[in-house]
Amino acid sequence: MQPLHIILLILAYFGVLILISYITGKSANNNTFFKADNSSPWYLVAFGMIGASLSGVTFISVPGWIEGQQMSYMQMVLGYVVGYAVIGLILLPLYYRLNLTSIYTYLEDRFGRYSYKTGASFFLLSRTVGAAFRLFLVANVLQLILFDAYGIPFWVTVTITILLIWLYTFKGGIKTIVWTDTLQTLFMLIAVGVCIVTIKDEMQIESLASYISDNKLSKMFFFEDWKSGNYFWNRFFSGAFIAIVMTGLDQDMMQKNLTCRNLKDAQKNMFWFTLVLVIVNFFFLALGVLLTDYATTNEINAHKDQLFPTIAMSGELGLATSLFFLLGLIAAAYSSADSALTSLTTSFSIDILEIDKKEKNQERTRKKIHILFSIILIATILVFKYFIADASVIAKIFQFAGYTYGPLLGLYAFGLFTKLNVKDKLVPAICIASPILTYLISIFSKSQLNFDFGFFVLVLNGFITFFGLLAIKKSKNA
Repeated sequence: MQPLHIILLILAYFGVLILISYITGKSANNNTFFKADNSSPWYLVAFGMIGASLSGVTFISVPGWIEGQQMSYMQMVLGYVVGYAVIGLILLPLYYRLNLTSIYTYLEDRFGRYSYKTGASFFLLSRTVGAAFRLFLVANVLQLILFDAYGIPFWVTVTITILLIWLYTFKGGIKTIVWTDTLQTLFMLIAVGVCIVTIKDEMQIESLASYISDNKLSKMFFFEDWKSGNYFWNRFFSGAFIAIVMTGLDQDMMQKNLTCRNLKDAQKNMFWFTLVLVIVNFFFLALGVLLTDYATTNEINAHKDQLFPTIAMSGELGLATSLFFLLGLIAAAYSSADSALTSLTTSFSIDILEIDKKEKNQERTRKKIHILFSIILIATILVFKYFIADASVIAKIFQFAGYTYGPLLGLYAFGLFTKLNVKDKLVPAICIASPILTYLISIFSKSQLNFDFGFFVLVLNGFITFFGLLAIKKSKNA
């Protein structure tokens, strides 16, 4: 594809998103922005959440993971099923019973104001960095296939990217996102399907199922070395806890669920979302097997996050593959980033500034915060440009999540599974110390014991936070 064709495609795509934004943003207010007036159909939420969960990272990094990790990622995906069951059966009933806008207000009711602010702050940090990681990956690809041809610097690419997101979310917020994410998920799944079929035909594969099952790269379960980071139970339980914290304890993902009409609809959403997400992730891994073999056969020197973009945009698989890859990439990136920007705005507005308790200028304040976080995301992505190194982005996101979501896991586990209370003012110290201790233990374990915690650092972090809270529990007479 020529750069001009790519620009026209992007403009047409965003023209559709802005049209949706105009329709859904009519008569919008803060309740519309934060909760979509509690009127979202559950099936739209479920379908749209698939795109938000996968994001541009899954679209690019999961296929590129196959070369070094085979299909071991599926072990985590199976763990997600357990995590999503916990969300549907335990967390969603709690959130609906309390009628929450921000899920972190639960912590204030349970422990106190310091715990509440700490939980919200860890979310803001986690989601800002996570969203920036995802957008960094996609901005790099767009820079390579489009903006370099016009001599446009990376910081301009990033600024345009965030500006477009702000443009179609600033008015309707989560109500707009429920509809745009549905469209974007559809584009992403079509892109994967087209790429799989095209490569299958190009490689003259008669039975895709037989080819994948017989391939040495399709090994899915690893029970051999319990010290390894890809050991089955390590990945499985990590996946379960990652699902709980990165969906159930994440304002971004839960904000969509809380726009459903009632708890029953939200639980139906989680059930179908889980089923489809497992299937979709399997197809991403199958695509990775095909891409890796195709690159080896045709002596294409592309690895990890560069594998899929290099092959899809080379033109060797035809114009349709390049077109749908680009559509899928843009859709995957923005379905995650738009909801992240909205949830960051929501959490900072409700949890930090508490604008829901003020009578004046609520909407004006929310719009200023929306702009502020747009600028923060731009700045964070530019920082990553110089420190990202060359590892797969998806691995970095899960590693970082283990340190920042761990305290949230500990706080909610302590609140839900004990009746104890804590010395609220000491909670921030516990939550800051926990990731530090987790990091030190992880480094020591790997260097001295040859045991790699891998993504299991999340669980370790949660346990340390839990026992830290136990150490500062209030006595019965306090």
